[in-house]
Amino acid sequence: MKTLVASITLALMAFSAQAKDVIIDVRSPQEFAAGHVEGAINIEHTAIAQEIAKAGVGKDDTVLLYCQSGRRSGIALDTLKGLGFSKAENVGGIEQARKTLAKK
Repeated sequence: MKTLVASITLALMAFSAQAKDVIIDVRSPQEFAAGHVEGAINIEHTAIAQEIAKAGVGKDDTVLLYCQSGRRSGIALDTLKGLGFSKAENVGGIEQARKTLAKK
């Protein structure tokens, strides 16, 4: 019985720890409030290193970054890569992000 309970517990832990896709808008809160990609969270590019863990984003998660033009999301990407986020990617500006993410 203990083995069965342990197996179920491990399976549940593994299931809840699975990587997820996270869309991050790295623009200012004002820009985010004016419109953003559905499902995105807002973490400014200047605070990404300090705020990423607080948002519950893991290093195994697929992190999709966007901003207005792609420049700030590129800066955020460099920061995350330096922190070990191997599945982070810059999807560009907001309009490009909307097109790219609509295909996924």
